[in-house]
Amino acid sequence: MDCLGRQKRFQQTLGEQKLDAFVVTHAANLRYLCGYTGSNGLLLFVDGRRLFFTDGRYIEQAHEEVKGARVVIARGPLLPEAAKILAKAKSARIGFEADLTSVASAEQMKRAAPKGVRWKATTGLVMRQRMIKDEEELKLIRQAVKLGARVYEEAARSIRPGVSEVEVAGKLEFAARQAGADGMSFETIVAAGKRGALPHGRASGQPIPKRGFVVVDSGVILRGYCSDMTRTVHVGGAGRVERRWYEAVLEAQLVGLAAVRPGVMAGEVDEAVREVLRKANLDQYFTHSTGHGVGLEIHEPPRLGTKQEERLLPGMVITIEPGIYVAGRGGIRIEDMVAVTETGCEVLTPVTKELIEIETS
Repeated sequence: MDCLGRQKRFQQTLGEQKLDAFVVTHAANLRYLCGYTGSNGLLLFVDGRRLFFTDGRYIEQAHEEVKGARVVIARGPLLPEAAKILAKAKSARIGFEADLTSVASAEQMKRAAPKGVRWKATTGLVMRQRMIKDEEELKLIRQAVKLGARVYEEAARSIRPGVSEVEVAGKLEFAARQAGADGMSFETIVAAGKRGALPHGRASGQPIPKRGFVVVDSGVILRGYCSDMTRTVHVGGAGRVERRWYEAVLEAQLVGLAAVRPGVMAGEVDEAVREVLRKANLDQYFTHSTGHGVGLEIHEPPRLGTKQEERLLPGMVITIEPGIYVAGRGGIRIEDMVAVTETGCEVLTPVTKELIEIETS
């Protein structure tokens, strides 16, 4: 990873924000900026330098992983140690990640810092840089998506009446680990029959019924980067209404994909999807946003929701995932990961979206 390039770009951002120093503590931002993957770290930008603080548990790991910053092993809490550096520096305005910092931690920072320092609460400075993926990141994300798709297809073969949702989820997660995944992007969702009306219906001990939709939403983490996909199959023969519902969600998803291109506002993509479901008289059953960014975290900006004004740019990686959720009947969601390109988008998820009906004996 080009940590030095990322740090230089972030240093430019600090200049634009008129900040003399900046404290980074969020785990994903630390990994992005300097490569560190441990659980306790602090990266300090100050006087043109980068200092990375951690504790004695991570001496070897920090020296092995951290790029572009001098490693400092603190004997106590990291914030007071960083404050000692700030006391010697010419830093009057110090930024911190207000949206990712607890009130208690913010108060600790203010108490530890020398007099005369002015703290500036910032939101999303690192995240705005993270929204645009570089070529190496896109390569890793493609690999994660392909792995996630492969293990989904393996696990989907176990979907049949009487098999529990957790058994399907367990097969998927075990296959992911066997294939080399770091872990799962989130707790696997397998929601069958009426439980499919729960958008986040995590796998339960309920057996798959003899007839109905089964929603499977899963993702893997590979070398730090997440994947996310959803497919919906039907156990037993789908009736006329079920087919109409599925075709409407699929059309909405395809229209959403077609709307993705540079310069388009996130809310415009969301509205294109909703218009399809509106015409099918199903929009009242679509209860979440159309998509979200994906990268080192499973949910990142931009959010593709109603009236969202973030413009899509080349290098962004997002999901397009319309769904409908009908209480007492079940649900349908179809989700792909997409990379925004110079001319449109690249659909990364390689799994078919045609309605699959699983025959029952």
